[in-house]
Amino acid sequence: MSQNRAALPPEIARRRTFAIISHPDAGKTTLTEKFLLFGGAIQMAGQVRAKGEARRTRSDFMKMEQDRGISVSASAMSFDYREFRFNLVDTPGHSDFSEDTYRTLTAVDAAIMVIDGAKGVESQTRKLFEVCRLRDLPILTFCNKMDRESRDTFEIIDEIQENLAIDVCPASWPIGIGRDFLGCYDILHDRLELMDRADRNRVAESIKISGLDDPKLADHVPAELLAKLREELEMARELLPAFDRESLLNGSLTPIWFGSAINSFGVKELMDGMGEWGPEPQPQKALERQILPEETAVTGFVFKVQANMDPKHRDRVAFVRLASGHFERGMKLLHVRTKKPMAVSNPVLFLAADRELAEEGWAGDIIGIPNHGQLRIGDALTEGEALHFTGIPSFAPELLQTVRAGDPMKAKHLEKALMQFAEEGAAKVFKPMIGSGFIVGVVGALQFEVLASRIEQEYSLPVRFEGSQFTSARWVSGPKAELERFVNINKGHIAEDHDGDVVFMTRLQWDIDRVQRDFPELKLTATKEMMV
Repeated sequence: MSQNRAALPPEIARRRTFAIISHPDAGKTTLTEKFLLFGGAIQMAGQVRAKGEARRTRSDFMKMEQDRGISVSASAMSFDYREFRFNLVDTPGHSDFSEDTYRTLTAVDAAIMVIDGAKGVESQTRKLFEVCRLRDLPILTFCNKMDRESRDTFEIIDEIQENLAIDVCPASWPIGIGRDFLGCYDILHDRLELMDRADRNRVAESIKISGLDDPKLADHVPAELLAKLREELEMARELLPAFDRESLLNGSLTPIWFGSAINSFGVKELMDGMGEWGPEPQPQKALERQILPEETAVTGFVFKVQANMDPKHRDRVAFVRLASGHFERGMKLLHVRTKKPMAVSNPVLFLAADRELAEEGWAGDIIGIPNHGQLRIGDALTEGEALHFTGIPSFAPELLQTVRAGDPMKAKHLEKALMQFAEEGAAKVFKPMIGSGFIVGVVGALQFEVLASRIEQEYSLPVRFEGSQFTSARWVSGPKAELERFVNINKGHIAEDHDGDVVFMTRLQWDIDRVQRDFPELKLTATKEMMV
């Protein structure tokens, strides 16, 4: 997976594009904020804990997120740290928005997995980890909240190795836990890192030492904790694999750092680790060929569409991962799906809710392109080549409900709103062949609440969701004549999605079995590649 760094232009080689994944409440938002703080992108951390209007982490800009304190839309933030350029893509912390997270993971080269020191590997962590596994994404692990009562270090490492079937190599080792937590021994650099409890936004001192026998250690660590540290590290060296960058890059080993994001502790070491050992921008897969980051022609793909980031302008921003080349503002790119040229005159770079014009971008960067609905998830932009990027999934929804406008005269407005959300990837919208109205499909129940509140806010249109007779949906493909025969026989179960593709609405597993028996040439699928 790793390339020879010399082959990449320096601007591309210094980029690190990654996502932070975790179970809700493991501390992802605080960690994201500290990354921005140390990257010089924000002046003061702690906005998450502050009161009133200030209680807004920079990456959570939708009103509902601010009210609930969860991240439901993934946004991208770019900033410099040391000699590196970090592109941090935030992912929704709530499991009801997992599809957004899956798509985000198609746009990054690595992931940071945050786990809570007291809880270890939780269900959502496991799910997200599986997706990283499918993509062979390198993973760096951060064990957070060490300043609270947490589990034994070996126990945490064992749980990750067993549950996630990945080798774990300690990059640092905690000294004391809970109230006695002093800091960590940085194994990879032979340093003692002490935590400053007085100032949460300050990184305490780092003391260079020469190995565990250095007498300087005794000046900073009480005797019993020091004896325990030496004993544990001796065991760790015997039982656990040593750090190996190649194994990190091929996804078979994860280095683990211990720390406390709220106390700014361990964060800098994790950032250093991402810079020094994380992957540079990787080749991207397209149907036609593999695209290498060092190619000179610009290519990129849309992995997310976010509407109304700025309610005053009612705009939509397509998030584009640049796969190759050196992009410059004002460039004309081919929009492959419509075969039309598109002048990209005001692309934006994000610092969370703040945006600035992007004068340029390199492979690995994530730029936002404001548009009025031309760009959809999966779209490719190139300098002329017809490329179709692969691997951006669309999942069959697990919950289906019908939707009605409070005011029947506004049915047209409702259709427009629903189409926008479908193209944004916020929900699946199905138009049944028989009857009026729409069926909306989502992965988790919270999404219905978010949709209702957004339709009301953005379109001044109160709506209500009601139960549907259907429980799932499958995309149907196969020979044209057979597909037409199937549609004619099953009209009451047939709908179209927003792309006009045929969807079979089902009530029971029996419906699916019956189709497979009676129409063996047709294929029913629960995912659809968002390839256009």
